[in-house]
Amino acid sequence: MSNCFELSSANLPPLKTVWVSAVALVDADGRVLLAQRPEGKKMAGLWEFPGGKIEAGETPEQALVRELKEELDIDTSTSCLAPLTFSSHRYEDFHLLMTLYVCRVWRGHVTAREGQALLWVRAEDFGKYKMPSADLPLLPALRELLS
Repeated sequence: MSNCFELSSANLPPLKTVWVSAVALVDADGRVLLAQRPEGKKMAGLWEFPGGKIEAGETPEQALVRELKEELDIDTSTSCLAPLTFSSHRYEDFHLLMTLYVCRVWRGHVTAREGQALLWVRAEDFGKYKMPSADLPLLPALRELLS
C-alpha cells in the first residue's frame, strides 16, 4: 500500500512554476485530438493535448483561444471552454501547473500549423500513446467524462 508521506517534496529546492493551459478537443464521434511534440522541442515525440504557456496578463481561457489559432488554425470562444481538471507536476528543471479544458465547439478545420503530427483518439486508447508525465493525471477525469 502506498504511503503519501513517502514522496514528500518539502526538502527539494524551489523551482520556477510554468503555467500551461491545455484542451481536450472532442469531435462529433467522441474522439480527442492529440498532438505530437515535434523534433527540436523538449520531450519530442510525446503525445499531448493542444495548448501552451499562459502569457502575462492572460487568463487560461484566453491563452487557449490564442494557442488554438496559432497551432491548429481554429477559432473558439472562452465560453466554449469547460474546465475539467488540472495537473501539478515537478520536472527536473521546472514545476508545471496545467489546467485541462474540454471544447466541443470551434470554427475551422484542425490543421497542424507547427509541423506536429495530429491524431484523433478514443479515450480508451490513450494508453497506446506515450505522453509527458504531467499529462497522465489528466486522463482519468477525461476518460470518465467521455465514457
